[in-house]
Amino acid sequence: MIKGLPGSMTRLIEEFSKMPGIGTRSAKRLTFYILQSSREKVETLLRNIKEVKENVRFCSICNNLSEKEICSICSDETRDSSAVCVVAGPSGVIAMEKTGAYKGLYHVLLGEISPLDGMGPEDLKIKELVERINKTGIKEVIIATDFTTEGETTALYLQEVLNPLKIKVTRLARGVPAGGSIEYADVSTLERAFEERGGV
Repeated sequence: MIKGLPGSMTRLIEEFSKMPGIGTRSAKRLTFYILQSSREKVETLLRNIKEVKENVRFCSICNNLSEKEICSICSDETRDSSAVCVVAGPSGVIAMEKTGAYKGLYHVLLGEISPLDGMGPEDLKIKELVERINKTGIKEVIIATDFTTEGETTALYLQEVLNPLKIKVTRLARGVPAGGSIEYADVSTLERAFEERGGV
């Protein structure tokens, strides 16, 4: 209980505080924003939260976010189906799409290898990636994991798994700073990283 606040506000602040990147101060601001908003705004927010929870799923092919079984990128016949860009999460797809430099498909791992967080290779969508390669005409896999310890570990593991498949395996060039996240790189940096990608 936060002194001076009604119990319902305290509980909402506590719930917001459980969200990634939201501290107590931000949680208080969000709670006061909701309190001061009109009933219509709050009902719209609640409706949108419910719609996202009920309708958004992972694409059955690439694991990107979608409201259909197959996402809009996988179902786009104008995309280059011979190239697959491997990213850790859906935010990586968003970052790459902003550049406009890449016209192929994606494969979302839904994480990176991180023993400290209990994430091993078996927890990622690596087996599904290998199955995709074996079933389709994929000729190049572009590894676009972050340049962090976890991202580099994942990239090295992918290289070991993919090399026997006799396909081209490349890694984004280090236009993305070491220790940096793909999600937060600017558009021109990502464009350059794509253009200068090389073998891993």
